[in-house]
Amino acid sequence: MLQDSHKKIILSTVPLLRTDGIVLTKYFYNRMFTHHPELKNIFNTSNQQNDKQQTALAMAVLAYAENIANPGVLMPVVDMIGHKHSSLNIQPEQYAIVGEHLIASIQEVLGDLATTEVVEAWQLAYQALADLMIGHEQKIYRDKETQPHSWTGWKQVVVTKKIAESDEITSFYLALADGAPLPAHRPGQYLSVQVYLPELQLYQSRQYSISSMSNGESFRISVKKERGFDANPNGQISNFLHREIQVGDTLNISAPAGNFTLQNNPRNKVFISGGIGQTPLIAMLESLVSHGDSTPKITWIHGCRNRAVQAFNDRVQYIQDNCDQVEAFVFYDVKEAGVHPSILEGQLDLSRLNNWSLDTDADYYICGPGPFIEKHFHYLVQENVSEDRIFFEEFGPQTLQLN
Repeated sequence: MLQDSHKKIILSTVPLLRTDGIVLTKYFYNRMFTHHPELKNIFNTSNQQNDKQQTALAMAVLAYAENIANPGVLMPVVDMIGHKHSSLNIQPEQYAIVGEHLIASIQEVLGDLATTEVVEAWQLAYQALADLMIGHEQKIYRDKETQPHSWTGWKQVVVTKKIAESDEITSFYLALADGAPLPAHRPGQYLSVQVYLPELQLYQSRQYSISSMSNGESFRISVKKERGFDANPNGQISNFLHREIQVGDTLNISAPAGNFTLQNNPRNKVFISGGIGQTPLIAMLESLVSHGDSTPKITWIHGCRNRAVQAFNDRVQYIQDNCDQVEAFVFYDVKEAGVHPSILEGQLDLSRLNNWSLDTDADYYICGPGPFIEKHFHYLVQENVSEDRIFFEEFGPQTLQLN
């Protein structure tokens, strides 16, 4: 059992984790994949190539060490990771493998600094964290098993429609291959999509937000085609889906997961998105306006490079025209000739919305690249919006530490 003496030792390693955490996590992943290459079918190879996974793990280990005396403060992160793990069907035995190679990496990277006491403390600390994660994930699995029409693990779906939303974003409509009804999802949740990539000879999974409100018949995911498979490893799955997957083809998906979801309260809502970050927010918008007169005031604020890459413009415009509670603002990095005068030119900047009054009592939802989220989060806090009214989702491994 983890004792106070062990916690003091864990805290003593915090300075080292701050300076050399990524060195440790890079070594750990290399070691684990050498001994267990089959795990490459679970882990995102793109995030390994661009160091996002190593950075995210280093930050998570550091946060755990810093809060070892009160790990309960990390429960929001535990819940976020638990949803991600459940969408990938992570099982307890995989925690044992991770623990084995993490402890071995600590010993091998730290060398003489990895005393018997330090190793023992980290063994106990890791086991405590693993038990916490496993317990939380088992609860998520049980919830899925009791939800009507839901499941754990992977199920096969068929692509019923493939629609180009812009020059780089395509929507795929997915229905269960056996014709069964789909479980309800909370607006903002995502699916994991699993495909086999012949060029890697691996199964790979990616999370895609469900970009439509729940209907029991189909899920819609809207995928941005990243530029260049070789130049950008993030494009491995998106390019495959755009290039190879057609109507009638099948994919494996997990049941809906994720805790970046629409809050059930009557407060006004403000949705702030950059590029493909609008996908979970469009589901929230559609869900809210389906409630009719009970809809609170909604502000939709979106930024993208230009008209050619903007998705869902017609849908948002239709909602704005037919729902008095909705107002929309759009920014283009470059405003070309013929673009509607209401479009603002330049990167999305809340301070430039002269016809909009910031509501400090509203709920704010931000989704986009990390720097985009950070910029608008800090602006809202500066304008006296409470941090607990600001919700955000960073696609990929979480690296932002904002609230």
